[in-house]
Parts: sequence; C-alpha cells; structure tokens
Amino acid sequence: MAGPWLGAVARFGSARLPSAAAGMDLGVLRKSYRGDAEAFEEQHLASRDPIQQFGVWFQEAVGCPAIGEANAMCLATCTRDGKPSARMVLLKGFGQDGFRFFTNHESRKGKELDANPFASLVFYWEPLNRQVRIEGSVKRLPEEESEQYFHSRPKSSQIGAVVSRQSTIIPDREYLRKKNAELEERYRETTVPKPAYWGGYILNPDVMEFWQGQTNRLHDRIVFRRLQDSSAPLGDMTHRGEGEWVFERFAP
Repeated sequence: MAGPWLGAVARFGSARLPSAAAGMDLGVLRKSYRGDAEAFEEQHLASRDPIQQFGVWFQEAVGCPAIGEANAMCLATCTRDGKPSARMVLLKGFGQDGFRFFTNHESRKGKELDANPFASLVFYWEPLNRQVRIEGSVKRLPEEESEQYFHSRPKSSQIGAVVSRQSTIIPDREYLRKKNAELEERYRETTVPKPAYWGGYILNPDVMEFWQGQTNRLHDRIVFRRLQDSSAPLGDMTHRGEGEWVFERFAP
C-alpha cells in the first residue's frame, strides 16, 4: 500500500524516497517568488502607519481569487514558563486599537493567554508571496462585544460553540453528533445563550513586519515597532512613521 512518502514522491518526482530511519529530503522543493524589479521598498509603503499598511495588503489578499481565506492567521501563544503553541484561527476585525479574534477561554490558547497575555500573529498569503507578522499584548474584549459577535454568527456555529468544550478529551466523534443534535432540538425556536467560557480577544501590536518573497531569497522585510520613548533619538537607518511608530529594513 502506498504510504505518505510515496505520495510525496508522486507529486514531487525528483524527491528521494528516504530509508525508514531518515526523513523526507525536501531540498528539491523550491518555488520562484518575485524578481528584483518587483521588490518591496520603502517608497512602496502605502502608509507609514502599519495598521493602514496592513489594511492595504489585506484588501489585496481579499481580492486575490487564489486566496481562500485572507483572514486566516496563525496565532502563537506561550505558557508562563516559555512553552509555545500555535494554531490557525480567523481574524474577525482590526483597527487602530488592534486585531480581534474569538475563541473558547478554556481552550489551551485561552489558558495560555490568561497566564501570559502576549501573542504573535502570522498571515501568509502565498499567491502574493507575502506574509505579515504581528506581536503584541492581548486582553479580553468586553463581554457586550463578545455577546454581539456571538449572536451575529450562524445558529449552527453558535450551537457548535456550546457543544465543544474546546481542548477537553472526548470519547469519539459520535459524542459531538449526539450533543449537537440534542442542542439543535433544544434551541430550535429559541436564542442560543453565549457560553460564559467563549469570547473575544484583541491584540494590541507593538511590532508589525511586512515580508515579501524574492526568488534569490533576498526577501524584503520592513519592520515597524512602537517606540516606548518618543523622545529617544533615532538611529541612522531608522525612519519615523505615523504616531508612535518607527520602521526599519531587516536583513532577510
């Protein structure tokens, strides 16, 4: 029976099939990005405000037919003692106050954010050869905002949030099916109450990096950071942005 390695070889014919003790050699998997003529340089910034710059790139990602979910992002959290975890979630809003997402407060990410309220987000828009990395502090959204968003979701998604005590151990998928059917019947004619353990978060950015890939791997990296002391002198290669922001080019 063909295993995953054979499937990989079928897709990437020049890859070598490893021995049982070795991993797949993926060195041959290489994709061309943009050329130097399409480099992302400082004069190409749509704004010196990174939130606005993100908005421009985000709209371009939304408008790209090859990108299924432009608001999909990797959310990385960390325990108090430094053990990281990461998963894909959906961005549900952004503005000058930060980046919003919703989840179960009792999930692993929820517990880690309670213990260590800092996180990183990464958006990767592969067809555009772009990614955006965001770091900052995180806090819970007001209960009213979480309530409002919860009831704007499809009813099936509301029920799903009640059914799933995220990150807890369950016996099998049938358990979810039965509980979902039970709650669909219970709330057929009534409003689904938002669980107390479900709600929103907002990440207030301190660092925002805009990355664009280059075929020769001399990728473009323009990094904005929020100044802690606006009166501090800037270095020769540091540029002033809007408000408290400055930006610099990083080596790839």
